Amino acid sequence: MFKYMLQLIIGIFTLAVSTIIAWYEGSAIIENSLEWKYSSPFTELFNIEITNGRDISQLDYFVYAVKFQPLFPVIMIVSLLYILSVIGYYLIKHHSKWAIGFWGFTGCICILLSGLIFNSPTIGGRIFFWMSSISGILSMTVSVIVWLRNYKQKLTVNTNKM
Repeated sequence: MFKYMLQLIIGIFTLAVSTIIAWYEGSAIIENSLEWKYSSPFTELFNIEITNGRDISQLDYFVYAVKFQPLFPVIMIVSLLYILSVIGYYLIKHHSKWAIGFWGFTGCICILLSGLIFNSPTIGGRIFFWMSSISGILSMTVSVIVWLRNYKQKLTVNTNKM
């Protein structure tokens, strides 16, 4: 159990540090008024009119960072996927039925996320599209493999009873 907790702590620390740095890098949107229209979906979602840079939602800082400075947002996503992988591995080892749902749900979320950023004109958007697509496919594959393993074990147990 200690090895899982240590990995989770390292993953959470990496996620926190990369989030703070990405948030800082994304705050450059305040200075770039030409991008306010294209990089502030959360401000538009909250129906806030942007008259100066301080009106922009803090969440839009991450959108701007993803589009134009994707290094730390990528580290954020990789560390989040690492945390989910550690949890998923623990579930496979100790609760394999839960692991099927966990990996399937994670795969669906990643694929839905990739659908939202499909056909992005920026390099950061394309990086995130491919990361989320590949992660979603891998998560779904793990879910199917765990299900097949459980099904095979179930068949073996039923065959041995006869």
